Order: sequence, then structure tokens, then C-alpha cells
Amino acid sequence: MTPAELSRTVLDAVCRAVDAGELDVAPPERVILTEPGPGGCGDFATNVALRLARPAAQPPLHVAGILRARLLDADGVRDVVVTGPGFLNISLRDRDDLLTALVREIRERGTGYGHGDALAGQTVVLRVPYEVRAEVVADAVARIVATQGGRAEIEHGEPVTLRPVPAPEDPAPLGPDAARWALLHPAPHDRPRITADHLVQREVNPLFRVRYAHARVRALTRNAHDLGFAAEPGELGHDTGTPRPARTPHPLQTPLADHPRVLRAAAHHHAPDRLARHLLAVADALLPLLPEVLPVGEEKPGAAHRARLALAEAAGAVLAGGLSLLGIDAPEHL
Repeated sequence: MTPAELSRTVLDAVCRAVDAGELDVAPPERVILTEPGPGGCGDFATNVALRLARPAAQPPLHVAGILRARLLDADGVRDVVVTGPGFLNISLRDRDDLLTALVREIRERGTGYGHGDALAGQTVVLRVPYEVRAEVVADAVARIVATQGGRAEIEHGEPVTLRPVPAPEDPAPLGPDAARWALLHPAPHDRPRITADHLVQREVNPLFRVRYAHARVRALTRNAHDLGFAAEPGELGHDTGTPRPARTPHPLQTPLADHPRVLRAAAHHHAPDRLARHLLAVADALLPLLPEVLPVGEEKPGAAHRARLALAEAAGAVLAGGLSLLGIDAPEHL
């Protein structure tokens, strides 16, 4: 069960409780899942019971109890624990299965993973000043809004609705990719740095890490083909490196699962910087995996290698799709 599927499962539990007359409330449009907080447990947590308590005129713990009973019957759910004022803490049957399902979903949707209909049928008017950073930010916002089914119209004139802090100087000498990253990576209220460190081809440069991670994935796919194997989602195995505890999710699981939420938030808040920082989080979680993908020495390619390659390729698809939305090239070689 992927996070998106679990979110739909929780929403279905709400709808079934409403249909049965247990709750008198309008179901929310979507259910947001997070990692369990302090005092929590399990794989995911949601505050949906707290959100529904007031409109349902019921105590949060009572609403949580109703939803817990519904969720315990859902496929893939191992346990549900109510903590605090009414948080639902959900444990899934197998974290490896969750990661495998997530990788399969990303591989099926490719660079379209995370696209949705949150803004379906809506037109977003972006009125910006005649300034290079404002133009670049508006272009990226328009691309991101389109991933959520909306359409953006970019206009000039007053009143301005999108006014990021202007660039202190012309970013064109950095080249198109580094210039866009320099303008998009900082939050709109932060002053962008138009400096040569955006061109440094080392890990100290965030843009380099993102593009390098993508290029390495493409190289691994080519190398695996030469070795006679291809990606196949499955259990990653722990025959190389230090084994992780059985219940600890892979570091890539959270940023990959979070990608749809980040796109929605970036679209709603007109904030491509959120996507840029998210891509950096994906790249930083991906880089330690890359040395484990290919067989070493006399080692033969096995199921674990195919699974690691599938996970790497899924992360690469997220990086490629995100860079494209920012208007930045995702290189095959770097």
C-alpha cells in the first residue's frame, strides 16, 4: 500500500462512517498523512479525527475510535492506535511492501508521478512586475499549477500578486540552468545569490548534487544493461553495507512518498522553492544508495540489485520531473 493509497483508505473509512450514520459531517477532500510525532507509533499518523470533531459535534477521541474500527478492516493495515487528543497512528503490514508499491507506482507514472487534480478547472492569475526573477518564478509556478490540473495566466501591471525579492544583478552569465536554480531555490522573500558557486561541479553545490544524482542513475541503468540485468521492484536486501533495522524505512521512502504533497503545496502557494528544496532532499537520500546498486567484484546480479536499481530509477524519475518543472535540464551524463 502506497501513501496515496493509504490516504484514500482513510478517506474511505470516513465516507463509510458517514454513510452508516456514525458521523454527521462532510468528508474532507483529502486526508494528509505524516510521520508519527512524539508519543506516536506505527508507520503513518493523521489528524483527520481532530479535523472532523468540531463539524461532527463529537469529541475527537470518539471520532478517532469510529475511524479506528473502520481502518482495522482495511487491507494492508496491521494496527491502528489512537494517541494524544485523537491522532490515528497506522501500522502497515510490511514496510518493504510499502516501499515496493511506491516504487511500482512511480515507475508506472514516470515523471508524471505526483500530478493530480487539486486545481482542476481553476485559472490562476499571476500578475508580476517586469523583473527577471519574477518572470522566472511565474514561469515555474505556471508549470507546477498545470501538474494539478490548473491553468496559469501571467500578466503584468498592478496590483502585483507575485513579487519575489529581485535579483541583485543579471543572472544570465551563470547560464540558463544555474541561473534558474539561483532564482528559484531561495524562498521568494529571500535575496537570491547570483554567484559563481552555482557553477561549481562539486557536492557543495546543491544544483550539482541534484543533477549529478540524476545522471548517476542514468549511468547505472546503462551499466546494468551491460551486465545483463534490469530494474525490478522488490526487497532491497542488506547483503552490502550495514544492515538497517527491520522496521526502519529506507531514507528515500519519505521524500518519494512526499512528492505529491510537495507539488500540491508548491502549486497552491505559488512557491517553486519548495519543489527545489524537495529535489535536494531526494538527491541527498539517493546518493548513498548508488554505490550499492551494481554487483561488486565476482558478485552476480541478484534480486536485491534489481530492486535497488528500481528504487534508484524511481528517484531519478522524480528528479527529472521536478527539474523539468523548474525549467532546468536533467542531464544523461555529467
